[in-house]
Amino acid sequence: MSQRRVLHVFEQYQNARTQFVQMVAELATRSQNIETLQNAGVISLLRPLLLDVVPTIQQTAALALGRLANYNDDLAEAVVKGDILPQLVYSMAEQNRFYKKAAAFVLRAVGKHSPQLAQAVVDCGALDTLVICLEDFDPGVKEAVSGALGFIARHNAELSQAVVDAGTVPLLVLCIQEPEIALKGVAASALSDISKHSPELAQTVVDAGAIAHLAQMILNPDANLKLSQLIVNAGGVAAMIDCIGSCRGNIRLPGIMMLGYVAAHSENLAMAVIISKGVPQLSICLSEEPEDHIKAAAAWALGQIGRHTPEHAKAVAVTNALPVLLSLYMSAGSTEDLQTKCKKAIKNILQKCTYLPALEPFLYDAPPNILKHVVGQFSKVLPHDSKARQLFVTSGGLKKVQEIKAEPGSILQEYINSINNCYPEEIVRYYSPGYSDTLLQRVENYQPPTK
Repeated sequence: MSQRRVLHVFEQYQNARTQFVQMVAELATRSQNIETLQNAGVISLLRPLLLDVVPTIQQTAALALGRLANYNDDLAEAVVKGDILPQLVYSMAEQNRFYKKAAAFVLRAVGKHSPQLAQAVVDCGALDTLVICLEDFDPGVKEAVSGALGFIARHNAELSQAVVDAGTVPLLVLCIQEPEIALKGVAASALSDISKHSPELAQTVVDAGAIAHLAQMILNPDANLKLSQLIVNAGGVAAMIDCIGSCRGNIRLPGIMMLGYVAAHSENLAMAVIISKGVPQLSICLSEEPEDHIKAAAAWALGQIGRHTPEHAKAVAVTNALPVLLSLYMSAGSTEDLQTKCKKAIKNILQKCTYLPALEPFLYDAPPNILKHVVGQFSKVLPHDSKARQLFVTSGGLKKVQEIKAEPGSILQEYINSINNCYPEEIVRYYSPGYSDTLLQRVENYQPPTK
């Protein structure tokens, strides 16, 4: 009976510790409880429980500390001053996956607030332990560790370099090759946080082979806007454009597709491709690649870039890509897929293009299904641009428009009427087909007055 009573005391004590850490972890999820917990000295009470003999108490204590540190920088600083970080780091590598995730959460929660707090995480030797845990078999551990590394690196170049020097980049590149989408995203974000501070840091990420894998992530059906933005931030677009420029054939294809997928997501991401000189490289691929499937990919990517705004469309138009797209669309030797991609790209670009010098050649060469989009753009621009109206006459554009055969009441006819309404009636008549014959007939029939 005496032994049972003794064991009962220990059992009660364990239950009390378990209940305490569980309740604190729960209370720490609500902001209205934080100040009361802090005033009650909760951090100093949780500290010894990190070394508890019961693993679940250790893990829950770490989780509670992470939630507290995540709330504000004062609590994060209290965790640092409480000498908790070395204790976490010391036991982290030897513990199970649940403890590793909770400990990584604490390190992330402390490091996120300021460069000083992130430096405190580095100074306690956390990076070496985090690198070890980055090789853990459990994807959840790797995700938690990647997040902690990203939050440390994002503050400045010095902290980012410390993360690089710990040997994290090759392991993060391995993480973006894992099948778990969440892990891919967090690892890509960490690479972005590392590389954003300087060209040298970005080159470190490129040299580790990240770009090819990032491109494959973009091509994944689960790719999204955030992931594309991360890849742009990580210098992935510029590196991919360089890659396209230095190779030929099918090696170019993933890069071409990546640029198209990035540009498709938003105006800003498409502009990032333009600023990085991606359009000229895609235009070169369109012109010089012998394989139709590569040309088709380049056509599609150009369409994704040019479809956003007049500025985007002009960036494509000035590279002389539009005549090449039209030629490939109309060529009997092009595959059906290439023709379809070119037609769609032309339509996407034309519907936004207000750069008239690029549009005018289409008045002479485009088939009817494309011609209506060209005339439509002229009908939008000419009423508001007097200089463009004058150039349209002197270049022969107005004369060409009068020669277009349009069904009465059709959209094309409405566009032509809008253009004609920009000019005096006698000017329109002058450039209409047959008007010179009418004038000659009038000259022939004219009888000068006799004296």
